[in-house]
Amino acid sequence: MVIRKYVDIVEEIHMENGRRVDPPGKKAAAVAIIENPLANQYVDDLNPLIEIGERLGVILSERAVRSLGGGTMPVQSFGKAAVVGLGGELEHAAAILHPKLGHSVRSVVGGKAMMPSSKKMGSAGTEIDVPLHYCEAALVRSHFDTMTVKVGDAPRDNEIMVIVVLTDCGRPLPRIGGLQKQEVKVGDGLR
Repeated sequence: MVIRKYVDIVEEIHMENGRRVDPPGKKAAAVAIIENPLANQYVDDLNPLIEIGERLGVILSERAVRSLGGGTMPVQSFGKAAVVGLGGELEHAAAILHPKLGHSVRSVVGGKAMMPSSKKMGSAGTEIDVPLHYCEAALVRSHFDTMTVKVGDAPRDNEIMVIVVLTDCGRPLPRIGGLQKQEVKVGDGLR
């Protein structure tokens, strides 16, 4: 795995629509800009990218936990995304994100829910909305959210931008009802 750079982005939300958010919530994105070893070629075997995804899941979730305060607050939501440079293909993002990355993130932060994901092709400066769900149960509506991530010089044509987002909160001021996090029965990752 060849990493050009890491980027860490933290949002700390104190106010929403003129109301104080108490306690303030944090969203942390950990981003790796990696060389795409399969750029500009078609190959059937995507295992090199699958293995990169497994390694990046641990690296990026550890970085995001540090950005949230080093584990002083439990992780509540998570999500993942990738933007593939124009020399690659969408399946390269799928190979990094799906078979193993989510499992390796859960090995660091816990959680039973499937990690929501997003993927797209793009050039340098492409932004992506990373979907977020409550990490113990995907159907907790207060945690249906996104974090928009953009890195000005990435991805280049032969690169993939890989993102893990963790939060210590749900949306600010949630009030649409549904399953509450304190009602979750940790089992199937849904409810």
